[in-house]
Amino acid sequence: MAVSREQKTQAEAEIDIMRHSTAHVMAEAVQSVFPEVKFGIGPAIENGFYYDFDLPRALTPADLSVLETRMAEIMAADLPFVRQEMTKEEARGLFAAQPYKLELIDGIPEARVSIYRQGALVDLCQGPHVSSTGKIKAFKLLSIAGAYWRGDEHHPMLQRIYGIAFGSKEALSQHLKMLEEISWRDHRKLGVELGLFSIHEEAGPGLVHWHPKGAIIRQVIEDFWKDEHFKRGYDIVYTPHVAKAGLWQTSGHLDFYQENMYSPMDVDGQEYIIKPMNCLGHILIYKTKLRSYRELPLRYAEMGTVYRYERSGVLHGLSRVRGFTQDDAHIFCRFDQLEEEVVGVLNLARFMMETFDFTSYRIFLSTRPEKFAGSDEMWEEATEMLRRALVRQKILYDVDPGGGVFYGPKIDIKLEDALGRMWQGPTIQVDFNLPHRFDASYVGEDSREHQVVMVHRTVLGSMERFLACLIEHYAGAFPVWLAPVQVVVIPVADRHLDYARKLEVELRSERIRVKVNARSESVNSKIRQAQLEKVPYMALVGDKEVAASTVSVRLRRGEQLAAQPFGSLKEMVKTAIANKAEGAY
Repeated sequence: MAVSREQKTQAEAEIDIMRHSTAHVMAEAVQSVFPEVKFGIGPAIENGFYYDFDLPRALTPADLSVLETRMAEIMAADLPFVRQEMTKEEARGLFAAQPYKLELIDGIPEARVSIYRQGALVDLCQGPHVSSTGKIKAFKLLSIAGAYWRGDEHHPMLQRIYGIAFGSKEALSQHLKMLEEISWRDHRKLGVELGLFSIHEEAGPGLVHWHPKGAIIRQVIEDFWKDEHFKRGYDIVYTPHVAKAGLWQTSGHLDFYQENMYSPMDVDGQEYIIKPMNCLGHILIYKTKLRSYRELPLRYAEMGTVYRYERSGVLHGLSRVRGFTQDDAHIFCRFDQLEEEVVGVLNLARFMMETFDFTSYRIFLSTRPEKFAGSDEMWEEATEMLRRALVRQKILYDVDPGGGVFYGPKIDIKLEDALGRMWQGPTIQVDFNLPHRFDASYVGEDSREHQVVMVHRTVLGSMERFLACLIEHYAGAFPVWLAPVQVVVIPVADRHLDYARKLEVELRSERIRVKVNARSESVNSKIRQAQLEKVPYMALVGDKEVAASTVSVRLRRGEQLAAQPFGSLKEMVKTAIANKAEGAY
């Protein structure tokens, strides 16, 4: 049975209350250090809380230690949280010196509001809270960040303090260890260390430059993606990066999605817009001729690069960018084919996820948002079709109320990485709206025209976000088939270089990605460098290996294999690549 992800267990709800209460304790601590503070908001978030402050000076990491000490004192005092209701006029008087709270009060539709008092702090809050500050068991302040008031870059920049809170010191300790692991796996850090990509302020934030090693990984994934799509009856297409503004008006994007699109550019006196998605180009290809019911379904796939405006404050490495490539596809089918097509996409999505070692994931059925195009009947029909496909495949799913896109409901699949974190993965969206807007139809068996049904889908998501997820999932130690360098040949001395080059040529002839480390360094330094670069196999060659036409093999995890014929290494690598096995992981 479907369960809304908005529903929480009692234990989850209780810890959220405790985290929100911890934010109030932090606010009181800040007030005691900075009496002139202006308060923003302080909600509970996953694993913790934050609070936004307008302060007379910039905070430093040293301030966090001072605030933690003061928070511990407030908790030890076991101060009660006391709720009080009052009129909005009374609240305005109480918060006369707090401009952000006054703005919040003005936005509350009810005539009465609630406040909470604990110790010296009075805060505008709906609650609930724990009974007293002593109920808070374990917390830590983590970081300071800038945050625009209410997320609007035209509003003042406040200082946000992030913290975490748990029901026990043991749980807090475990989470801190996980944060260390997350830091070690951070794709932004590993991307630099492994030479995979870079982002340059002078070129523009959120725009990724792929280095040779990162480009190789992308190419391998894209080649695999294309092969699997060919097997499943998809046709590869390519569409332009810009289109006339009128196309986006017809589609409804200018009405429903404009805040995420870049401003029009003038071309020969006409407005053009850089594309935020690929679907309209695929519709135009579909409409180049009158289609028969016998031709359907048509499946168009494209690794299409799109551009969407994201505020600078939310940009994050590869996982949140302004230019990215989607593994996009659109299926044009008859209504009676729709369920079968959705099932086919679900099967492909699961195959792709499992190939990349994502064996745990969560599936959500995302329903109609508040702002939508089309009729209620269209939405109900499309949502029910997605639901039937999930039930048919015996897939457990949650409901995400209002999580659909403006033109249709969708199935969202969230990948769980090696640390149990969720990443946005495949999406499947049914769309009756765009075919209607563009009059995309087919001639049925009755010789009459019928509106085609459109399915938008990705099975990886954006390549940038998927690579961010892969880097952190594997901690940069990619399985052999994805590793940018699969074998590094390490000659012990210069006299062994010719033999090393010969091995390099033979491996390249088998399409194995290989490098020779010919630098004048010690063998140990070369091994250490290969391990830092996370190369799966190191082939060491010295006098004995040259004489016997063998290699000594070392794996990146440190295991030393016995000397073996060069052909054995070659077959070992080829087998790992063919099976997409972890190999020397």
